[in-house]
Amino acid sequence: MRRRIPRSGDDMYRQELPVDLDEAAVRERRRAAEQQRQSRVFDPRVRTIGVDKTALDAQVQDRDVRQEIENKRDEAFDAQMVRNDKVLCLLDRRQKDDIRDLNKAIDQFRLQFQKREDRREYDLYDPLALKKDLPPRLSDDDPRCSISGLQRLMGEDLTQMNRKREQQEQLREWSLQQQHDWAKALEEKQHAESLYDKMRMELDKKAMELQKMEQQARREICIATKEFNKAQAEESLERKKLEKQQQDEDSSVEIANTTEGDLLSEDPAQATSAFGPHRVAPDRWKGMNPGQLKEVIDVQQQQIQEKMRLKEEERQRQTEWDRKRVQEARAMLLLERQEKRQERELRKAQDHINLQLAQAH
Repeated sequence: MRRRIPRSGDDMYRQELPVDLDEAAVRERRRAAEQQRQSRVFDPRVRTIGVDKTALDAQVQDRDVRQEIENKRDEAFDAQMVRNDKVLCLLDRRQKDDIRDLNKAIDQFRLQFQKREDRREYDLYDPLALKKDLPPRLSDDDPRCSISGLQRLMGEDLTQMNRKREQQEQLREWSLQQQHDWAKALEEKQHAESLYDKMRMELDKKAMELQKMEQQARREICIATKEFNKAQAEESLERKKLEKQQQDEDSSVEIANTTEGDLLSEDPAQATSAFGPHRVAPDRWKGMNPGQLKEVIDVQQQQIQEKMRLKEEERQRQTEWDRKRVQEARAMLLLERQEKRQERELRKAQDHINLQLAQAH
């Protein structure tokens, strides 16, 4: 159920507000209560004298309800006014946009289809009319140049501008050609210098590699020499130790032979033991018999031969080491000669390359 509530003012502010059924029922109850109150007030049989508190409360409540309804209606009208203002602003903005688009389209149409040079009378006020017009004389063969027109005279140089232009163009081409030649020569020079630098770097690199190889060979030779000297020293110490041990043994044997020989003994037979001929009495022993002496002499001879054999082996070993040292020294000498020869060849090659580069420049 909807009801139209009119309000003073223009019809544009009218609005249809929805009616609440509960609120309508409340109003109906109040109206019925008011009718009952009026019937009581105006009925002398049930009328009471004094203030009707119930009626006053009902009036106050009705006034509050009316005030609330009025406030809601005012809020609804305010919201409607805000919406109308927004709609008006949108319409105004749309109208301005349409006018601007229309003016832009008109200007674009004028620029495309209504140009000044397309007018019929444009030739009357064309600012470039004199530039567009032909000169009175184009060349010597111009058919407009008559005899009586005095447009052509003897001795004139009509091609002066073209000739100067061609000369300037020729000078410009010569200058560009010279610049190109100079740039090409500079590039070739830089390329030659770059090649020379690369070759020099390669030669320096090879020289450094040869120097490193030489240093490595020398280090290896030094290490081998140190190892050889160390082995020689160890062998010499071992040999001296063996010689000292052999000398001590020989001295002991010599002392024993001296103390137990025939020189200090009176009778070797006194040392014969009662337990057998193969035994002697230590307290009476005066020396060895000829057989024992012969055995000792044989042992000494064997020792002498063994010592001579050891000396011969030592001499051969020393000779072999001397031969190896001579061979190593000879190899070192050959290596140094080869390195010097390579250095001379490298120096000659570098001098030859430098000479070629100097001749090329």
